[in-house]
Amino acid sequence: MRNRRQIGNRGEDLAVSYLKKEGYRILEKNYKVQKGEIDIIAKDKNIIVFVEVKTRNTDQYGTPQESVDKRKQKQLLKLALLYLQKRNFLDSSDCRFDVISINLQNNMLEHIKDAFTSFY
Repeated sequence: MRNRRQIGNRGEDLAVSYLKKEGYRILEKNYKVQKGEIDIIAKDKNIIVFVEVKTRNTDQYGTPQESVDKRKQKQLLKLALLYLQKRNFLDSSDCRFDVISINLQNNMLEHIKDAFTSFY
């Protein structure tokens, strides 16, 4: 049994590999600020994509994407706004929020594009 951090790291590595194969350019991985962390920030053509990666060994306690609740979405919105402000992208970039859900037991990866509404 792996610990939670190892499971999370494995999921993030799988998500980065998947996104690269799909043509995304990875801008940041584990972007940390005082208020939290964004797992992956990537570019899909001209769109900045903030990606939350959720990885589980099983669905015993629900699917991975179910853990991206309203509280988590609100936190990600705030973190994304900080990132866009810091990089001076507020007025010049479209963005979206995706969730990548990974079940290691079933080797299932689901990419949910535009998983929740942004502040734009």
